[in-house]
Amino acid sequence: MSTDTPSPGPAPEAAPRRRSRPEKKVEITDPKAIRALAHAARLEVISELYSTQSSRTATELAQQTGLTPSAMSYHLRALQKWGIVVPAEASADARERRWKAAGTDFAINSGGAVAGPDFAVIDLELDAFRRRASSYARARDEQRKRGESAEPASAVLLANNLLYLTAEQRSELTERVFELLRDYELEDPNCIPPGAERIATLWSMIPDDRTLPGASGGRGST
Repeated sequence: MSTDTPSPGPAPEAAPRRRSRPEKKVEITDPKAIRALAHAARLEVISELYSTQSSRTATELAQQTGLTPSAMSYHLRALQKWGIVVPAEASADARERRWKAAGTDFAINSGGAVAGPDFAVIDLELDAFRRRASSYARARDEQRKRGESAEPASAVLLANNLLYLTAEQRSELTERVFELLRDYELEDPNCIPPGAERIATLWSMIPDDRTLPGASGGRGST
């Protein structure tokens, strides 16, 4: 009779960090609604509320965007009109209305309209990226001037890839990227892990305007 015990197998992989809250996608298709989003403060509000999934007051959002609370209240009511934000439950001692995202995910879909209002939104998103990059570069310079060790440059990542994709592959890649990002979203937005830093991400996919001579299947081929 053998008394040997079997060696334990490999430890099971840790469960993904995917958020457990129900998914609710808010998709904007009305050109008027998309045009209403072409404002830096409104996009900042959408990014803040949808990314954090936490409620904010007009005063808190105004401080973040540099507006007055009354101006921010105006923008919040405009976003509420299009079903993008909704009033949040007030705390017992709250003296100001709180606002929250109307869903867990937000998307703009203009149906491929040429020169649609969503292009103005893209310009504002790129401006926000430039602002973040410039602010980060200034902070690193100040650290160097003070003789402090600056954070490694890898904290900022900008990658560029050229791919040949069918319509089905584009849809698949988009979904896989979003699935990966969801794995890193906090299950509880109010419980931030120690040492975690707030990081803004920007991902895009757009047909390239450069086609190699003689290439088949591209937009510029005949």
